[in-house]
Amino acid sequence: MKSKKNTEKTENNTGSEATTDNIAEQIVTPATEQKSADFPSKVYTEEEYQNKINELNDKYLRLYSEFDNFRKRTLKEKIDLSRTASEDVIRELLPVLDDFDRAMVSMNVTDQVEAVKEGVQLIHAKMKAIFTSKGLLEMRTIGESFNTDYHEAITSIPAPTEEMKNKVVDEIQKGYTLHDKVIRFAKVITGS
Repeated sequence: MKSKKNTEKTENNTGSEATTDNIAEQIVTPATEQKSADFPSKVYTEEEYQNKINELNDKYLRLYSEFDNFRKRTLKEKIDLSRTASEDVIRELLPVLDDFDRAMVSMNVTDQVEAVKEGVQLIHAKMKAIFTSKGLLEMRTIGESFNTDYHEAITSIPAPTEEMKNKVVDEIQKGYTLHDKVIRFAKVITGS
């Protein structure tokens, strides 16, 4: 008796499931049939799966090795570039160094102070021209409003005039920008 009740319950359950399955099959069947017609399903063997895994693993290892080589190469190029980045500036400054050497020799030989002074001024102008051509600019400070983006206040003194309050009164050390980036802040004295 028990087995008969269980069988009836099973039949009832399967009947309701079959009904819902039939509805789902009716909706899904056309798409499934179309896919199977276009792409016949193939059963792969374990050996074929293993070959595919080995092939993909080999591709992964090659790609990883290529990336690692690329990373090492770019790191080496970056180090080489940083070592030789200033080479062109130094090459352009070598004639200025030669001029200074000649000036030092002539200071020991001659008594004409004016000629030596003029030579040093020419060397100074030559050096400034090289730096300017590379994008180095000297900051204007005296009389300008104090700006912490460009100036470093060493001290503050009473302003000589009312107009000079919160402005730069004197410059202790020049400030410079390289392509609009501050590379050395100007050390200044401000008026209070």
